[in-house]
Parts: sequence; structure tokens; C-alpha cells
Amino acid sequence: MTKNTSRVQPTDALVQSTRRRRFRVATLAAVFSLFALYVAWHEAHGPDARHNDELPITQARADVASQPADAVATPAVVAGSDLVKRGEYLARAGDCVACHTADKARPFAGGLPINTPFGTIVTPNITPDPDTGIGQWSDADFLRAMHEGIGKSGERLYPAFPYAEYTKVTDQDVLAIRAYLNTLTPIHYAPPSNSLKFPFNQRWLMVFWNLFNFDEGRFVPDPKQSAEWNRGAYLVQGLAHCEECHTPRNFTQGLKTSSRFSGAVQAGWHAYNITPDKNSGVGNWSDDELVAYLSTGAAPGRANAAGPMAEVVADSTQYLTHEDVGSIVTYLRSVPPINGGESRPRDQWGKPAVDDVTALRGTTINAVNGAQLFIANCATCHNWTGQGVGASGPGAYPSLIHNSAVGASDADNLAMVILHGVSRTTKQADVLMPAFGTQLTDDQVAAITNYVTKQFGNPQSTVTVDQVAKLRMQQ
Repeated sequence: MTKNTSRVQPTDALVQSTRRRRFRVATLAAVFSLFALYVAWHEAHGPDARHNDELPITQARADVASQPADAVATPAVVAGSDLVKRGEYLARAGDCVACHTADKARPFAGGLPINTPFGTIVTPNITPDPDTGIGQWSDADFLRAMHEGIGKSGERLYPAFPYAEYTKVTDQDVLAIRAYLNTLTPIHYAPPSNSLKFPFNQRWLMVFWNLFNFDEGRFVPDPKQSAEWNRGAYLVQGLAHCEECHTPRNFTQGLKTSSRFSGAVQAGWHAYNITPDKNSGVGNWSDDELVAYLSTGAAPGRANAAGPMAEVVADSTQYLTHEDVGSIVTYLRSVPPINGGESRPRDQWGKPAVDDVTALRGTTINAVNGAQLFIANCATCHNWTGQGVGASGPGAYPSLIHNSAVGASDADNLAMVILHGVSRTTKQADVLMPAFGTQLTDDQVAAITNYVTKQFGNPQSTVTVDQVAKLRMQQ
């Protein structure tokens, strides 16, 4: 007799079922491993652990606005009204009002929608209202939120709140901010809920985001650097959270640390490269120009703050002491330069128009014409030559020549300015450019943008009508 050694071959369905089962097991194992790593990390770095980086920092802390430039406040001597004044100054350094104010009639009451790739996050009320704000929060609750990204009820906070940077701020400075917030008028207002799709509405998943994107711990001064450098690093890396706008994101929407300060897009606006690279960054700016830009929003011949940066200047950096702004500049000078591929600085493009006005005389315009639209809508303030009006005075209409928005490698910021205008109020000037979004169509805005970049800036930088339509929808 012949023994039958053949085997029954598994069906395709059985093979697929086996593969699915193995995949689920592998996925669960991976999730468990990540969770175990987090537990181990939390044991070493959690709230009960005491680190050397929690020691007071005196040489790297922002001064109270009323202090002399050479004075350094010590937490032990800051009390009462001085503590509140210090907290107000630090809250301005952190630009808290920008995100936590949707309606200027309700400052700090939240309600501002922040669009993310995962949905919309709405900022909370941080006035001392006991029901809808943080009136019932303890100091420990506030410290844990700022340092660990955990709310009063133990819920994980989303990183639209920049706790990844605020974790570097000392306990003393956080409590000073808390003291200031306690003095605000309580506003009874419950902002709308977040609008996040599953699974991003599951806050516990932030455990895994934190594993890859968050290192809890206070700022540690570098003994090899000057007090000025450490002061700037403390502000930039902590309260000022400059990286949140000027550093690109990884696939989890955490900061891409290999490209720090190299520029990123926020709500349609390009937050430019601020590394010391001479072509792509601000390496060709003088220290005085950088200080002027942060203090007033204008550096003639370089740039004029618009969009979110105009808000930063108006709400935050204009109130910083000259010493603190200078320290920020010192620190930014030291970060690694990153070249984005630009052939020349964005503020070194352009020349005055010569005969565009005369060329239009007697000409019948039958289509959308950028030169005609520019002369009709923009030339009154910026001059038909593009050289501006008022030279470099505080209230001058800026030149479009040697202008960062016009000479940038993409024209989005220029189109956004035309669409949404500029509003920037500082101690030096009240700057207002009207928004043309309601008067001009998408093809007209594109035509003006492309005329301006070709005539006064980077001729390779253009926008399409479709791009303008998308920018129009940005908040």
C-alpha cells in the first residue's frame, strides 16, 4: 500500500484570517510596549521626581517691565502687587491673550477656534470665573497644566496649548502668571466644545504623542554661555514659544527638531525662517533691525509684521524690555543656520516701476490686468513706483521694494495681506491696511499679487486663482 503524504492546503480565507490575527497581536504588543515605556519614563520624570533643573533661574528670567534694565528680580522679594505686575509681564511674554481671546469684549475667556489637521480645538476660559474658568484651580493644578499638559480633572491637554515649551518655565514664573490671572475680571462664558474626529478626540492618546514630542522639565542654564544668551534661550524656548510657529511639523504634528526655526505655515501665513542663514533666514539683518522688528513690527528695508506676527508684536513683544528683546536676538543668532534653497535674501529683491502708468494711458483693458488693479487699489499708499509713502517713519506706508513679503520664495503672505489687510497697534504707531477680500475677486487678487512680485519682488514667486481661493478661507 502506498502511504498518502499530501497535505490539505489552507484556503485564502484561512490565510487572511491568520494574518489579521497576527497583525492584531503585533499591534497590541506594540501599544503595550509604548505604554510600558511611558510608565517607566513617568516614574523617573513624574511630578514626584525632583530634578536639578527645577532650581530657581535668576540670570535667565524675564524682568518686570518697570524694573531697571540691569536689575534681576528674585522670587523671594517679589510679593503682592509686584508679583501681579511680574505675572502680567510674563503673561505678555507668553502672549496668553492671543489664543485665549476670541472676542475682545471677553479677554482671556477663550473660545478661539484653532484649526489642526485632526479637527478644531477651541481655547478655554482662563479668567478666574469659578464655573467656566479656572477660579477653582489650585496652584498645583495650574503648575501641572503648564508643566505637564494635564488639566484639573486629570485630562490630557492637546498640544495646541504649548505645554511642550511652557514646561521649561520655572515654578516661580508660572505662579506669578497665575497671580496675575487671579486679578482679571471673572467672565462667565463656556466656549464651544472641540470638534475632533475619532480617534483624535480620545485624550488618553496624548500619552503616545508625549512619548515622541514632549520632554518634561524646567530650563537648565548653560554655564558655557553668557547670562544674556541664557536669558534669551529661556524666553524663546519657554514662554515666547517661538518654535510653535517658526518650526515645521512632523507627521504627528510635533515639532521637527532637525529643522528648528527654519519656517513653517500657520493658517495660510508663512512664518519665515529666522535662523542666521544669510539667504533663507535673518543672517543679513543687524541686531538693531531685529530688535526694532520685535519691538515695533517694522524694520524699514526688511519687513513689516502682518497676520499672526503683527498680533505677536502688538500683544506681546512690544512690551518686553530692551534687555529681554536683545537677549532673544542674541539667542537666535546662535541657532544653527538652515538654508531653504533661496538664492538671495527675501528682502533684497525689486526695483521701482518706471513707465507702468504711462503705458496704461489710452489703453483699453478687456481682461484682468495686474498693473491697472495695482494703480487703482494700491498706488495711493504704496506709490505707483512701489517705493511707499513716508520713508521710514513710524506711520509710513511701506515700500514694496526690499520687502520680505514681496521677495519671499512664495507669495502667500502677500496675497493674505491683500485679502485680509493689516492691523498692528504699537506704542509707536497705529498701522492699518484695509482688507480687499470683499472688494476684489480671487482672480483680481492673484493678478495684483503676481504683478507686485514680478515688478517689485521675486518674479519667480506667483499664486494661482485656486491658491487665492484657499487662502481666502483661512482664519
